[in-house]
Amino acid sequence: MFLGVFLDPQVKKGRKTKWIPTTVDLDNHMIVPEIDSNIEQPDRFVEDYISNLTKSPLDLSKPLWEVHLLNIKTSDAESVGIFRIHHSMGDGASLISLLLAATRKASDPDALPTVPNQKRPSHHRSSPFWWLLAVWWGLLLILHTVVDLLLFTFTIFFIKDTPTPLTGAPGVEFNNKRFVYRTVSMDDIKRVKNEFNAVTSLFFFFFVLKGICHVLSSTDENNHAARQKSGVLKKIRLRASVLVNIRPVGGIEDLANMMANKSKVKWGNCLGYIILPLSIGLHEDPLKYVHQAKANIDRKKHSLEAICSYACANLVHNLLGVKVAAAITRRVLFHTTLAFSNVPGPVEEISFYGHPVEYIAPSVYGHPQALTIHFQSYANKMTISLSVDPLVIPDPYLLCDDLEQSLNLICDAVKRKHNTNLV
Repeated sequence: MFLGVFLDPQVKKGRKTKWIPTTVDLDNHMIVPEIDSNIEQPDRFVEDYISNLTKSPLDLSKPLWEVHLLNIKTSDAESVGIFRIHHSMGDGASLISLLLAATRKASDPDALPTVPNQKRPSHHRSSPFWWLLAVWWGLLLILHTVVDLLLFTFTIFFIKDTPTPLTGAPGVEFNNKRFVYRTVSMDDIKRVKNEFNAVTSLFFFFFVLKGICHVLSSTDENNHAARQKSGVLKKIRLRASVLVNIRPVGGIEDLANMMANKSKVKWGNCLGYIILPLSIGLHEDPLKYVHQAKANIDRKKHSLEAICSYACANLVHNLLGVKVAAAITRRVLFHTTLAFSNVPGPVEEISFYGHPVEYIAPSVYGHPQALTIHFQSYANKMTISLSVDPLVIPDPYLLCDDLEQSLNLICDAVKRKHNTNLV
């Protein structure tokens, strides 16, 4: 099952963008194409079908969503469902909440899936020493936020990432995208997460960093040794635009709660941006990538960049209009190399109208970047979903292989470290 969240032009009424009541005709939204059952490469057919959807925008005369049902057996599923939804309707947390409300537990067809919500941690201390640390923590928070907002502003105007084989050219947002995915075990991810006491949602940068370093260093195999000696990779400025859910609930909330009046976890788009630098370099020890990524992530966690970027975007939108806000967002994304997002999914296997769901692979298109990486948890699996511009990344399967191999190398290094400590 493929869950797609896609970007297209927004619905307008007059000079403003707004929602208007309408009658939904399901026949205008449900698309079931006739497919030859003797297709030799069904997986490639599904990828081409989804890629072709990026050529045309959604019909603005009707609610901005479609469901495509492909009755074709692939290597992972008996059939494929494609949800094509305009991003103005909601972010990943909202749409996963909607998916959960429309599905049931595979083990109990009458029960709704368990909502994977996670409350923000709260700390209560009363000792004088703790208050002293709290003051110092608050001062650092302010300093880090100011520095991050300045760098964010500079990125809007003139700071660009170093051109690499992953960098999209001007107009990349108008190119067709190709979507591929790879499923890995959550057991391996949890093992590394627990070893380094890392947050699950941010752990993925560990092996993404290793995989990206491998891609950049192997682009020119003849110059591999020269790159390693001269430290060219270390001089590369490469950053990721990371979408952060700023709701008070860290996971997914029940759909009824999101739709309730005066809810603190409202339906819609409650996302802030942070710009995360990726330290590029070649290391023999895979765990060094983990330490580098964790240091950058811990630093970004101690900042209000995401909340401030969300507030500033709303302010610009209200004062200057959606076109100015969109232009600023575009510059931030275009001046960074890749986009990154992670959404928690169902904690157990689910079924959709009686059909068991094998995987959930969200992605986006329409933004000015050649590479977007999504991580979607589902039961005890994690799906790595890539959205790529095939003109920039002609072989996205190789990138999937690099990411999976990087995860395996890091897991093996953790096992060796653990076994050494036991000895």
